[in-house]
Amino acid sequence: MRADTLRAKQLLEQEDLTCALCLGEASYTSRARGVAPLLSFLDDGICLKGFSAADKVVGAGAAYLYVLLGVRELWAGVVSDAAKKVLTRFGILPHYDVLVPTIRNRAGDGLCPIEMAVADATDPQDALVRIRRRLAELKK
Repeated sequence: MRADTLRAKQLLEQEDLTCALCLGEASYTSRARGVAPLLSFLDDGICLKGFSAADKVVGAGAAYLYVLLGVRELWAGVVSDAAKKVLTRFGILPHYDVLVPTIRNRAGDGLCPIEMAVADATDPQDALVRIRRRLAELKK
């Protein structure tokens, strides 16, 4: 694992974050849940190309967002099979503690709605559209 990835993982664990991204001395962190921090980074136009990331849980939706952000390497506590495939396909080196078939929803009684939304996405931009659409539906 790259030094930046180890630093991001250390930040994540020590500061009780949901995600951390590091490159050299630069870092971005969040305590927001789900894909919210990743969408914020995208919406704010923050350039994260070449950064390493650490995240608590990464499903396929988050994986596609990390691709769009330009992340180079990622560590996660939990990664879904679909997320691992997305990360690998787009050249992001994945590290994780636990690989699961799918990500569960927050209630634990079904599949994650974001993971379901991107299940048959064809590329990161398509996934982004699907994620935003699903989040809008969930807010209703």
